[in-house]
Amino acid sequence: MEVLNGKNIVVGITGSIAAYKAAILVRLLTCEKANVKVIMTPLAKQFITPLTMATLSKNPILVDFFNPENGEWNSHVSLGEWADAYLIAPATANTIGKMAGGIADNLLLTTYLSAKCPVFVSPAMDLDMFAHPTTQNNISRLISYGNHIIEPESGELASGLIGKGRMAEPATIVEYLKKYFSSKFTLEGKKIMVTAGGTIEPIDPVRYISNYSSGKMGIALAEELADRGADVTLIKASTSVPVKNGRIKIVDAVSAEKMYVASVNEFSKTDAAVMCAAVADYTPTAISNSKIKKNENEWSLSLKRTKDIAAELGKMKNNQLLVGFALETNDEETNALKKLKEKNLDFIVLNSLNDEGAGFGHDTNKIKIIYRDGTSVEYPLNTKKNLSKDIADAVERNLLNS
Repeated sequence: MEVLNGKNIVVGITGSIAAYKAAILVRLLTCEKANVKVIMTPLAKQFITPLTMATLSKNPILVDFFNPENGEWNSHVSLGEWADAYLIAPATANTIGKMAGGIADNLLLTTYLSAKCPVFVSPAMDLDMFAHPTTQNNISRLISYGNHIIEPESGELASGLIGKGRMAEPATIVEYLKKYFSSKFTLEGKKIMVTAGGTIEPIDPVRYISNYSSGKMGIALAEELADRGADVTLIKASTSVPVKNGRIKIVDAVSAEKMYVASVNEFSKTDAAVMCAAVADYTPTAISNSKIKKNENEWSLSLKRTKDIAAELGKMKNNQLLVGFALETNDEETNALKKLKEKNLDFIVLNSLNDEGAGFGHDTNKIKIIYRDGTSVEYPLNTKKNLSKDIADAVERNLLNS
């Protein structure tokens, strides 16, 4: 099935050295039988000619608000209504900043503000520009507006430096669009809660107890479920990982107690919950209001058990799907099965710190999904993003077949 066949796609090209890739991109889109119209910023013409883009897109190139030869108006409103997708590739830091700030000083930007279709942004810039807090904040704002960011790649840049900032390859961008338009939103209408990150248990205003959880697995899973159309609430503990899907509702719950309250409040509204956060089992008995000063004596810290969130939700379950995670260092499967039964989970995702490249902090993981009937499926080492699809498949099967 030709997913992009007949789709109307506006391609916006900005003033970046990566503009040469736009020629390949437009060619690939037309080979997919998409209808393509190209908007170029004035500076983009310094990197690739309008004649090249007009030839490849089979349509006149739009740069200005009107044709200076005959005064014909190029309506950004009509372009926005015509398009099934607006793809800005390459998108410079300058254009991304203007999009985030609502600045409309060229045809590409006014069309963006008029577009009623999904907008896809493929950044291209040097690594320091991409990593700069201003750029990252602008990208986060675009995501919060519902735009789709096609992540840049790492590699050699025009500056000669090596790092993240290369515009994604044209074939990758086309596959991204095809995936978007082929999505069946199989979880549309389902409400799913996901917890992620590691909790922080304060000792005093300076010190705390925590763990090594990065939140990568939970956030990847929340985004995958949202991409399938689910209404996702992410209850987020401590993590530096950005949430890139603007459709996800985020509830900050940094401590185990706050995670407990947020999870219990949210669970009754959901069809499923996936407990991926690393929640502290113990918290200080008392929290000092001032910094505890060191002295010559030994210091003992008194701890008390935190509330068991998964077990509490297991008691509350009412035809809902409840999924847990188990990170183990010994007797892995025995401990995971015990947790599965005691907490009334439907299935549990097991990973072991004994597996190289798995567990906290890594971009990869190795998991085994264990079900209530004792059956299990093992998944080899893979990226957490890819494994999130496997876990989402299991959630989907169990949720839709229950």
